[in-house]
Amino acid sequence: MEVLELINNGSKHLKDKKILSYKLDSEILLSKVLNKTREDMLINLDQRVGPKIINNFLQLIRRRSLKEPIAHILKEKEFWSKIFFVNKNALIPRPETELLVDKVIKIYKNRDILVLDIGTGSGCILLSILSELKNSKGIGIDLSQKAIQIANLNAKKQKLSHRANFLRSSLTDIYFKKFDLVVSNPPYIMRKDLRNLQDDIIKFEPKLALDGGNDGLDVIKKVIYKSKSILKIKGILALEIGFGQFKKVSNILKSNKFKVRYLVKDYRENIRCIISTFEN
Repeated sequence: MEVLELINNGSKHLKDKKILSYKLDSEILLSKVLNKTREDMLINLDQRVGPKIINNFLQLIRRRSLKEPIAHILKEKEFWSKIFFVNKNALIPRPETELLVDKVIKIYKNRDILVLDIGTGSGCILLSILSELKNSKGIGIDLSQKAIQIANLNAKKQKLSHRANFLRSSLTDIYFKKFDLVVSNPPYIMRKDLRNLQDDIIKFEPKLALDGGNDGLDVIKKVIYKSKSILKIKGILALEIGFGQFKKVSNILKSNKFKVRYLVKDYRENIRCIISTFEN
């Protein structure tokens, strides 16, 4: 069987299972099995493949047809032009979060800072920031020990273990540092809306990283309140937020002596990140 026929067969199966990105997913999975880049594979569509390749590919197609995320099947996700290890124990890095990273890096360009990443998950935010701010250091905390294990693995992969320290910790345990920057992509989905999420999210990603409580703001409020005591004066809090949460979050920030400095919009012009300074 040729590569093109195999891609088409995989695409048809995924399309029948209502996978919207059926063709792209089929191509990505086959390139993984062939151990080639997708681009290299696509310029050799007439290449013939043997039974072992076909069988391995069809196994991955079956997993994707059950809505398992591509990132979990591959055990990796690209973020900030780097490859991060991921699995079911940490939130899959999203492109919108790169917007937060980009803004923070521009603010602190050529400066050495101390960073705290709250709810670090895979560690992608902290490690991406440290990769650009060459002499900066940071701490990433998470309630999940399994997430911390993933973050530590990624720190080793990115050769940043000497500047990034990942700890299983709650917010109440953090009191011993004064940080220049606190970043967080906290859970912000309202509990009643969890059931409306796509299957590849709600069935495969950790609920701890999604559930923001009844109003979606439970963890955001805790992060803001805690940041008052651990940020330096004029220190920055960079928060990713959900759709339609800007007004409520900005009011919470103002009532806690933060001044909103920058708003970061996603590709659909929705406000997704708020950058504020602690004014005391």
